[in-house]
Amino acid sequence: MSPPEPRTGDSGRSSSLFSRFARSASTAAGQSFAFMLAVAVVAVWALTGPVFQFSATWQLVINTGTTIVTFLMVFLVQNTQNRDAQAMQVKLDELIRALEGADNSLLDLEESDQDELDRTRDGYQSLARGTRQS
Repeated sequence: MSPPEPRTGDSGRSSSLFSRFARSASTAAGQSFAFMLAVAVVAVWALTGPVFQFSATWQLVINTGTTIVTFLMVFLVQNTQNRDAQAMQVKLDELIRALEGADNSLLDLEESDQDELDRTRDGYQSLARGTRQS
């Protein structure tokens, strides 16, 4: 049985506007420049403390800003992790499918409930213990 044909757009890859944005934003956020920018923002905020007499509004600015950035980054990071996990799963499925003698029932194991996952893991752990004891 041959593997399914990948679905792609004109460029060879299909992705939504959000996926492209999330990928770009995640890549940018992981750069040293982004970290240095964050450090600079905190430094400017800290240096302006005496100017604003360390007021409640001055504190609210950094608290609100970091809360908003954190809230939005959660969705970007989750999108990136989901996409990476799905790509890894497809690659692993292809390896299982292509190997002679592999257990093809494992191809959709990620769709199983926790009890089934536990039983399968226990079976492989027993197999590994038996192999080590040989």
